[in-house]
Amino acid sequence: MKKTNAMRILDRNKILYKTKEYEYDESDLSAVAMAEKTKVDIDRIFKTLVLLGDKTSYLVACIPGKQELDLKKLAKVSGNKKVEMIHMKDLLKITGYMRGGCSPLGMKKLFPTYICDSCLNFKTIFISGGKRGIQIEVDPNNLIKVLNIHINSISTNI
Repeated sequence: MKKTNAMRILDRNKILYKTKEYEYDESDLSAVAMAEKTKVDIDRIFKTLVLLGDKTSYLVACIPGKQELDLKKLAKVSGNKKVEMIHMKDLLKITGYMRGGCSPLGMKKLFPTYICDSCLNFKTIFISGGKRGIQIEVDPNNLIKVLNIHINSISTNI
């Protein structure tokens, strides 16, 4: 497997991780589909969302796969009055990643990043490897250190 930017950042920071490859379906790039294909607990799979704040510009949120982002909570902890998801067509231009392969690691710029505090319930979590069909399994504490992530309660059950 060819290394992605996300993997190179972890390597450079001497952080241990594992990768998991899986067959993805263009019509369903959801975390739920990934969990079913890889037999990984959906609560350990963190999806990466990119948003725009009315005061802070772009920011990133990582939340469990079957949860929904609480926009009001994220706005409050990020110093915004309002945050909204960016348009899908802008994702590649802003982050360098395509939908279904957007990792919090290795974006074009390092944006303020927030992760749901439930990540600390697990020894390892899964994040996108920066390419469709690749997940990275990593200790959440190491991910938090590398990205200087803010830990908050930012999601709700669907």
